[in-house]
Amino acid sequence: MSSTDIFGGKIEKNPPESKLTEIFGVKIEKNPPESKLTELGVRSWPRWSCPVSKFPWSFTGRETIYVLEGRVKVNIEGCDGSFELEPRDFAVFPKGMKINCDCTEAFDKHMYLEENV
Repeated sequence: MSSTDIFGGKIEKNPPESKLTEIFGVKIEKNPPESKLTELGVRSWPRWSCPVSKFPWSFTGRETIYVLEGRVKVNIEGCDGSFELEPRDFAVFPKGMKINCDCTEAFDKHMYLEENV
């Protein structure tokens, strides 16, 4: 059986390992089901990686990511607090958002950028 998730896609109903949250406007799904990744073609998306580093980032479009390796602490400009992304996290950042990244481990992700959203 399937249902619609917060990202508008079909997913298996209530997979026990999946957890959906929204933090500071970023939609995050921990351990999404493989069926969702396959349906979206995540493994064919471009990859981006970086070493341990700190840097600012601005999203020119809605960006969807799937973390393969590493950890990053994300601080949203204008918000108090932060959150971490780690392997098997699926996240959607809205267009125009500005963040500061603190990659505490070498970081590798699949990414999909929607410029006109």
